[in-house]
Parts: sequence; structure tokens; C-alpha cells
Amino acid sequence: MRRLRIPVRTRLLALVAALAAAVLSLSPAPSATAATAHTPVVFVHGYTGNSTNWSTAIALFESAGYSSNELYAFNYNWAQSNKISAQQLATYVEQVKARTGSAQVDIVNHSMGGLVTRWYVTELGGASSVRHVASLAGANHGTTFASSCLVNTSCVEMLPGSAFINQLAAAGDETPGSARYATWYSPCDGVIIPYTSTMLSGATNNYVVCENHLTYLTDPVVLTAVRTFLAS
Repeated sequence: MRRLRIPVRTRLLALVAALAAAVLSLSPAPSATAATAHTPVVFVHGYTGNSTNWSTAIALFESAGYSSNELYAFNYNWAQSNKISAQQLATYVEQVKARTGSAQVDIVNHSMGGLVTRWYVTELGGASSVRHVASLAGANHGTTFASSCLVNTSCVEMLPGSAFINQLAAAGDETPGSARYATWYSPCDGVIIPYTSTMLSGATNNYVVCENHLTYLTDPVVLTAVRTFLAS
């Protein structure tokens, strides 16, 4: 039987077509648009604290679906002026925004971290970069407990009636910007004295029946309430 001769050009065209079909069959389908990510959370520790204070909170948030790229624990020198710490927080927030592509962050603070946050949003124009502020036992209006550590500038500023506290009070608005604010405070605190110092006018102020000053950092009930607030 005589073999049918296929022109070389025809065979090349057929080979190219076959390869193209193979490539197309291996190409993945376009992926669906990813769901909107959570607003990044910046945790701000308090006096004598550090970023590791938030390990329980970060674990709880991750178990609820947050990624590690959405959770940031800000570390600062707690002995220095809260004004300096607030300036450093401002820089840190901008770094988080640049890294995540988010226009805003949520801030969760504890103890003196409340004053660092307040100075940032009130005096440094940070309110526009913040979506939520959650303050756990925040020293938002100072605490008389600071009289025991006046060797540090941060404690001088944390004392009720200090020039630092008075300047924040003079600003008038305790919850500036469009952010939502919430606080958690308890008569069992023992460090924020009076314990009502944590409350902010214009915020959702949550009374906790009995919570030690440090156990806010590990209490799953409180931390879950904070996470729920940030989702609002």
C-alpha cells in the first residue's frame, strides 16, 4: 500500500495547533476575586508591657480567621513620653497600611496604651487612619496608681491632672473622627484608679463585673467581645 505523503507545512501547522491546545488545557481558570480581607489590627501594650502581651489575643483572632498579615503588635519604650510613643505608633500604622494595602487599621490597646492611642488620634491626626479603637482597661483619663512610678516621664503624664491629660481634655472630642470606639472597664481592675477613668465620652463603654487589670489580656470572653466589636 502506498503511504500518503502529507506536506511538511501542513504537518507543522498541525503540530503547532496541537501544542496550543495542550497549553490551553493546562492553563488554570481565572481565580475568583478574594473576599475582602479583615481590617489589619494593631495591638498597643501598656506600662511595663511589650508586644508579647498580645500572644493570646493574636491566637484567638487567628482561630477566628484572621491571617498573620492582619495582626500586628506594636512595641515601644514604655518609660519614655507617651507623645514619643504616639509618634512611633503613627509611623508604625503607616507601615502596616503600606504593607497590607489597607486605608485604615483597627487599634486594640491596654492600660497606658490607651494614652498612646488617644494622643495619636487626637493630637497627631491619626483618626482618619483608624476604623475601630478598643480600649481594655485603658488609662484614658489617667490613674492615681502612676504616683508610684513618677521617675518615668510616661507615669508623670499618666497622673490625673497632668499637662498631658489636660491637653487631651482641652481637645474636647474624646472619640475623634469616624472611627467607632469601645472600652472595657471593671471595679476589680486595681491599677486604673478610679476604674471609670477608662470610659470615653462617645464610646460604647462595657462594664465588666470583675476583671483584674492583667487578665484582660488573656480572657477569651473579653477578647471575643473585642473581635466582635471590630467586625461591626
